[in-house]
Amino acid sequence: MASSEELALDLEELKQLESIAKRPRVVSLISNEIQNLEKLSIDAASAPALQPPVSTACASTPISNAPNVGPNPVLNYVPLGSFSWDQDSDQLKIYIPLEGVDQEKLETEFKPNSFDIKFHGIQGKNYRCAIPKLNKEIVPEKSKVVVKPKRVIVTLIKASKGNWLDLHFKEDKLKPNLDKERDPMAGIMDLMKNMYEEGDEEMKRTIAKAWTDARSGKASDSLKGFP
Repeated sequence: MASSEELALDLEELKQLESIAKRPRVVSLISNEIQNLEKLSIDAASAPALQPPVSTACASTPISNAPNVGPNPVLNYVPLGSFSWDQDSDQLKIYIPLEGVDQEKLETEFKPNSFDIKFHGIQGKNYRCAIPKLNKEIVPEKSKVVVKPKRVIVTLIKASKGNWLDLHFKEDKLKPNLDKERDPMAGIMDLMKNMYEEGDEEMKRTIAKAWTDARSGKASDSLKGFP
């Protein structure tokens, strides 16, 4: 098992990767691994030390030859990032291609904005499918998992009717910050910053020039050629 220092370093690096990742599947995989490492860190910190046996001079209890059993080993999970899904206005279904799943060995956790499903003992491996932040809210007590011979179907009941554009929550980067409505220039600068981050090289050069000219009082001229 990795030391606490190594786990802390791994967690720090994964969180840095998570902060710059953009692809939903990559974010989900990194988030799953972060959760696994956090659980490893907690288990490593809370694992009790084995106490030495207490011997007495007149012990009358027979000595057992059974091997000592240590703390339960930490389970490792293979993240399941490949699945398909469809929806209607009331619910959303996720289809996970996985055979040999035992319904009794499932561990499910549904929350209003996330779900976490763990599959144990499948040909000697454990699998996990989790989305830490869903696009919209669901009804946890009505959501469920159904095991089929060659796949698993996860049914998420929507808290409000309508279509989802994606499973994962995505912040609208082009939406101005409502907290800065009192300062119109702050909202405009945020918008230009987001456009700069998302734009191509020509867009970045144009915005950079606009910023430079704005500071020198030439904003009106520089924005004439802004697409």
